[in-house]
Amino acid sequence: MSSKTAPPRVTILTVSATASRGDMMRVIWSLAWPAIMTFGLESLVGLVDTLMVGRLGATAVAGVGVGTQILNAVSVMNMALATGTVALVARHVGGNDRPGAAAVLQQSIYVALAVGLAIAVPVTLWAPTLVSIFKVDTHVLDAGTAWVRTIMFGVPSMAMFAVIAAGLRGAGDMRTPLMIGALVNVLNVLMGYVLIFGKLGLPALGVRGTATASAIAFTVGALLGLVSLLRKTSVLKLSRARLAINVGVIQRLFAVGSPTGAEQLLMQVGFLLYLRIASQYGTSAVAAYFIGVRILALSFLPGFGFGAAASTIVGQQLGARLPDNARRSGWEANRLAMLSMSAAAIVIFIFARHIAELFIDDPLVVADAVSFIHVLAAAQPLMAADSTLGGALRGAGDTRFPLLTVIVGFYGARLGCAWAAANLLGLDLGWVWAALLGDYVLRAVLKAWRFNSGRWQRVRV
Repeated sequence: MSSKTAPPRVTILTVSATASRGDMMRVIWSLAWPAIMTFGLESLVGLVDTLMVGRLGATAVAGVGVGTQILNAVSVMNMALATGTVALVARHVGGNDRPGAAAVLQQSIYVALAVGLAIAVPVTLWAPTLVSIFKVDTHVLDAGTAWVRTIMFGVPSMAMFAVIAAGLRGAGDMRTPLMIGALVNVLNVLMGYVLIFGKLGLPALGVRGTATASAIAFTVGALLGLVSLLRKTSVLKLSRARLAINVGVIQRLFAVGSPTGAEQLLMQVGFLLYLRIASQYGTSAVAAYFIGVRILALSFLPGFGFGAAASTIVGQQLGARLPDNARRSGWEANRLAMLSMSAAAIVIFIFARHIAELFIDDPLVVADAVSFIHVLAAAQPLMAADSTLGGALRGAGDTRFPLLTVIVGFYGARLGCAWAAANLLGLDLGWVWAALLGDYVLRAVLKAWRFNSGRWQRVRV
């Protein structure tokens, strides 16, 4: 039978209870590497954008960085819907219910488009007020406002692409999101270069150029994602028979995804508060923070990739009523992530100054960035456990416990210690950076305890 008429292939991953570690590693790696590549390309685009914007000066870097934090806060709804989508799709696929999995994805797309539009409009109107929360100077305020208002045009498309990719991953198809994401990222970089610096006869848009490129690229990505779901060979297919809104499915999506949305919202608010504490040390500290975040995005790739793999395989094994396989897979994914990120930690610690100098030549910013990168390097193994075990729990539908860890770790340890260092003890910026170590220690330990308890195996989705 030709590939054009072959039936859709759903990847149901079964790990034998007696499988060797090598066999399990191969299954997990088959899921993780496309996700790592996908997130890696996204991070690479972020790095290239930062490098290009860095040529415009520290004000531009800080403005885009502040705007990115606002976009991240807006994107919590993407994470919520994606989490609900991957958990439900994986559970249906594991139970050999492909139509049910496709129905979940179709409803997710509806919700993503509606919520994206509902959020983009008010954020566009209130952009100056939102940027001013960071207490930045007038020039950074103007740059951040221009970036936010431009990027909001792409938010509905970003939301749609996020849930389409999540649904395909939940069904075991990691490669389609990778291929579409690669095209989106190449388009983003090329258009960014043209629009930021005014090439090919076009006007130089500066910080608005990078936002315009991203908005257009993600719109193309969302359209390609929809087209992929219409192919006969797609693991999940859109259907005219499921065009009607299904309130029951949407309720299930929100039941699983809402705690993750709350978790991500708390984290993004926490990032804003953390950045506001750092901003007390000047614009150089703000710019250094965002440079460090870009480095983190690359070093964190194994955590994202193995976390995505853990979500898929844990959800599918539970759907197939194989809870012991789900447990073994989650722990093995965590082990691989910690080994990978520990290796990355050594590299970024040793070359911290060289890395910082790639982004900007301001000596004050470089010095602040180096101290932040050193702390991030020390936290890498903890971040690996936090991301991978968190992914495993979310794949099982256990989304409330990760929310609790954010309250305890991020707000109790990171923000509490950072605020005390800056406002009570009058310590230097390095101590504010170091506060995140306590955060990741608590989150990693709590999630390891939860996963070991096995309570996530009894969560209904």
